[in-house]
Amino acid sequence: MSERLRLLWHYGRLWLLAVAFTAALAALLATPTIRPDAPNINLTVGDIAPQNIVAPERISYESAELTNQARQAALASVRDVYDPPDPQVTREQSQRIRQVLAYLDSVRQDPYATPQQRRAWVQAVPELSSLAPSVVEELLSASETDWQAIKDEAQRVAERAMQEPIREDALDEARRYRVPALIDPALDLSPQERTAVIALAQALIVPNSRFNAAATEEARRKALESVQPVIKTYERNQIIVRAGEPVTPAVAEALQHIRQTQPQSDLRASLVAFLAALLVTATGALYINRFSPNDWGHPRQVLLLAVLFLAFTAGAKLMVPERTVLPYVFPAAALAMFVSVVFNAHLAVVVSILLGLIVGLLRGGSLELAAYMTLGGAMAALSLRRTERLYAFFWAGSGVALVNLLALVVFRLPAANLDTSGWALLVGAALANGIVLSPVVTLAGFFLLSRPFDFVTALQLHELARPNHPLLQELLRKSPGTYHHSLMVGNLAEQAAEAIGADALLTRVGAFYHDIGKTIQPYFYVENQVEGQNVHDRLDPRTSAQILIGHVKEGIELARRYRLPSRVRAFIPEHHGTMRVSFLYQKALELAGNSGAVNESAFRYPGPKPQSRETALLMLADGCEAAVRSARPTSLEEIDAIVRKVITDRVSQGQLDECGLTLQDLERVRASFVTTLKGTFHPRLKYPEAEPPVREPAHPPTS
Repeated sequence: MSERLRLLWHYGRLWLLAVAFTAALAALLATPTIRPDAPNINLTVGDIAPQNIVAPERISYESAELTNQARQAALASVRDVYDPPDPQVTREQSQRIRQVLAYLDSVRQDPYATPQQRRAWVQAVPELSSLAPSVVEELLSASETDWQAIKDEAQRVAERAMQEPIREDALDEARRYRVPALIDPALDLSPQERTAVIALAQALIVPNSRFNAAATEEARRKALESVQPVIKTYERNQIIVRAGEPVTPAVAEALQHIRQTQPQSDLRASLVAFLAALLVTATGALYINRFSPNDWGHPRQVLLLAVLFLAFTAGAKLMVPERTVLPYVFPAAALAMFVSVVFNAHLAVVVSILLGLIVGLLRGGSLELAAYMTLGGAMAALSLRRTERLYAFFWAGSGVALVNLLALVVFRLPAANLDTSGWALLVGAALANGIVLSPVVTLAGFFLLSRPFDFVTALQLHELARPNHPLLQELLRKSPGTYHHSLMVGNLAEQAAEAIGADALLTRVGAFYHDIGKTIQPYFYVENQVEGQNVHDRLDPRTSAQILIGHVKEGIELARRYRLPSRVRAFIPEHHGTMRVSFLYQKALELAGNSGAVNESAFRYPGPKPQSRETALLMLADGCEAAVRSARPTSLEEIDAIVRKVITDRVSQGQLDECGLTLQDLERVRASFVTTLKGTFHPRLKYPEAEPPVREPAHPPTS
């Protein structure tokens, strides 16, 4: 029952994804396309209008933007409200003026004070602290008659100025303009005396009118209430914004109103978009189900393909309709390259055909553009080889460029109505599409999508295969025996993978990392021990088995910590499958004397069994290498017998039931293992040791 539920959940997710993909593709295709010659009404504030935009019909609406502008203008017209002059402030300041002037009288009349002391006493008064030194000197050195004239006029001017409103924000203005204007012109004052009067009066006046916040707010409220909503009207064909002018908020509001009143796409266009999306989904699903059933174990792979197709369809939607040269620049071949590397070339060809149909539909049924995209994508998928090299993508792109040019010649040459400049543009677009854009977009896709969708490419595998990878360096330092074993097994499995057409590079990289868990406790594994010193001799079989089995879990944790792709991580648990640690299990049986007293599950690896040909090859190579190294065969026949025994044992235990290897594959694997092991474990001649030289005594013997 649980297996049925698992399958139901698995295929249910695929069905949901297919429905979602169909809906998304249909919606994308049904989105109205903006023609290049049509006015662009999707402008925002600050954009420059590329052409005159006119009203398609008479429109009238309540403009929130214009109403807001009117409200702001009304608010700006309201001036701050201040209270009338406060008599109390005026009386208090008049008294302060008399006090300050009386203090100046006392300072002037002190017979014992020095001039420096008198100046310091004057400037100690807060109101007089900012007086210029020349003014202070004039106040102290003036004759008594002149001082009385200065004092009386300064008091009169200050008190007269305080009778008018003086706001806090207008104090400087009152001091600068009002005070000089109040001096009696009939007085016979010298320039120095006039300056002293002005400076003294300016220092003695203070604000007497305060800001009234409540009255100001009430005035603003009344101003806002007086503003009526602004109705904006455009007549049919009236210009809303001229070419080259920036889009203002009011213009942007008008364009938004036009967008809201435009009719939606008609039912027929929506029906065509839905049928096209259904055709693409059905074709892709049938192909995958028929030819690639084993490659789609996780819905994430289907999601990746769906996302890629939708992304390229969106790009085609932007670049193809109503354009002249851009459609020939659109890098449809990049999708074929990507699918060919991540999945397989056959699926890439199918995807290219489907994308070509979509592009032709977007172009209004253009057979030329559909063939251009389809043939270019097929060439990219079929010509891409040795994807571990960057130049392979640009070499395949050159093939795409050639096919693009041939497609242009086939469809354009018979018409003979294209001028030289037009031909040059199309040829340049075709070359840029194949040689530059398609490879670059493909490599960028690998960089951006490999981690979110957890797929691995040949470029990534080559990076992981470098000996300077931190995890391999740690394996070499801590477990040199395991490191050497991993290299041997990698070479053995890689040769077998090439013999049966499996992914040889993935197999080799998986072999490099399959035993990284042994770096945690390297001394528990025989390849890292000194011969004759085995720590397991001091442990009970169950403890030893748990330690040996534990390297799988520890290896998976290390692989996740170093962010190894899941296809590489799969080699760690699957290379042991669900096999039993037989020699320790037998030892436990011997010690227990009763098979019922031994829990067999404690001596089995957690699995799973190999789920791919590559992990199955590693299981077989790991067993054969260890068996041959342990047996030390002296002939080719002995090696062949050991390899046959290991393969037969794994088959009899059912470890290869889920990997897809056939009997024919196993025979080729056996032959490959024997050939490789023959070159590795061939008998070696034992060279005779040279006799040590006879050393002459340092002194001749004495008789």
